[in-house]
Amino acid sequence: MKYKNPKPTVDIIIEIENNNTTYIVLIERKNAPFGMALPGGFVDEGEALWDAAVREAKEETSLDVEPYFQFHTYSDPQRDPRQHTISTVFLAKAEGVPVAGDDAKKAHLVNPRTVANLVFDHKKILRDYLEFVDNKKLPLWNN
Repeated sequence: MKYKNPKPTVDIIIEIENNNTTYIVLIERKNAPFGMALPGGFVDEGEALWDAAVREAKEETSLDVEPYFQFHTYSDPQRDPRQHTISTVFLAKAEGVPVAGDDAKKAHLVNPRTVANLVFDHKKILRDYLEFVDNKKLPLWNN
């Protein structure tokens, strides 16, 4: 019997402080689905989630990140139109200017409060992140 299981992924909300304002890094995807997204990707076999987050951040943004919090796991089967994925989201800090690499076409430093048009479920993830930043309220488990 062959089992069809969801694929583990990670996403990273990378915070960069500039002039007393916290910005986050978004990438413009080189591959479908096209659009703006949080940096992230698939976990390699034998790789810890934390390590995958650091690797994906480096590959897609050229930034050395310091993850400081495992934020939440998102598992809606419809979150990725390509296949069922389960994403663990990390919060990380970094310094510098993001430079696109790997499957990122461009990297952007943006105010998280003004972001629109994100692919996957990243708009929901950012909404949950802002609720956490503003009110220290973590997302509910059934996301």
